[in-house]
Amino acid sequence: MTAKNELTKSLMASIWFMFLTFPIMVIRVNTVTDTIEWRWQNMFAVGFGAFFLSMLWRYLIRKKEMSGKKDSQSRKSPIYQVIRDQKFALPGLAAIAVFTILFPHIFSMYQTNIMISALIYVMLGLGLNIVIGLAGLLDLGYVAFFAVGAYSYALLNLHYGITFWIALPLGGLLGAVAGIILGYPVLRLRGDYLAIVTLGFGEIIRLVMENWNEFSFGPSGIANIPKPGFFGMELSLHATTIYIFYTIVALVIFTIFVINRLENSRIGRAWIALKDDEIACQAMGIDKARTKLRAFALGATWAGMGGVVFAAKTTFINPASFTIWESVIILCTVVLGGMGSIPGVICGAMLLILLPEYLRDFGEFRMITFGSVLVLMMVFRPGGMIENVRKTYQFKK
Repeated sequence: MTAKNELTKSLMASIWFMFLTFPIMVIRVNTVTDTIEWRWQNMFAVGFGAFFLSMLWRYLIRKKEMSGKKDSQSRKSPIYQVIRDQKFALPGLAAIAVFTILFPHIFSMYQTNIMISALIYVMLGLGLNIVIGLAGLLDLGYVAFFAVGAYSYALLNLHYGITFWIALPLGGLLGAVAGIILGYPVLRLRGDYLAIVTLGFGEIIRLVMENWNEFSFGPSGIANIPKPGFFGMELSLHATTIYIFYTIVALVIFTIFVINRLENSRIGRAWIALKDDEIACQAMGIDKARTKLRAFALGATWAGMGGVVFAAKTTFINPASFTIWESVIILCTVVLGGMGSIPGVICGAMLLILLPEYLRDFGEFRMITFGSVLVLMMVFRPGGMIENVRKTYQFKK
């Protein structure tokens, strides 16, 4: 495409935007004096901005197409190369470990609470990464398992006095049971049909919690959920926040270790084969139904444990905390970070949870900026922030 054609298309785009925004940006009715104000400067500002952004967009698209012609190995993410480089890996991990240990003592309790929320979503994203990134099963109802974990701790503590540390594995176990219950009806489904069924399952769980007042206390929710204890010691609010922070850090490390081992195991290779081609996977002797159920059960386990930590952190839960929007956010952490990539999911969760918080100074433009970042990432890095690179094996003579 020549420069003249690009200028023409950008000019047409600016004219079109001026036409679309004319009633909003130009015409202003003053109801006090019953007069109409014509703000022509806004129209020219919209036209100039649309022209400039259109030219920038076309330039970036052209640059992306040119880079797409290069070899795939040369297009590996620089972040991925640094992570895989042993020279930088160990010092980087040591720096991250020191920063994590000192974080709650350096920053305020507000910042620590935000980081706890981000780490909970890291845990949820890693769990969903099993289902979507490894097994290739599009699950839009993942928040249902999150709700099962949260309500399991709240109800078990309310009726039986179950403590946090006992409820944590129980929440994971109940989440796995819920994953198997969801997995059985959808064994024959894939793609859009699977997404619709899982979406319906998530809404069923939320509606049950909202309307079954005798069981879940309905929309009023459950309050005064106890925070995790430390050998029966009475901790202050600040000390409890630090304790929860270190607890979720330990759970995230445990999650990373287990999922990394699963990915390199026989089960993980079966998931990857299932994602690539179900027919070929079944022809190679892999039990497709059992493999799918394992993916749903193990993915839901981490959501259940994350729900227990969430209930302990907030001390109050109700069905409004487990809407479809939460499933979308968790899904975005996986897609934006890089499906199948553990470092990518961690970076995606940190970006999606921390960015809106630190953009609060922008006020009403906060979510517009946030959405723009997501759109740009998906256009120019569709594989995610840190793409998952398949392992290759070479046999030397």
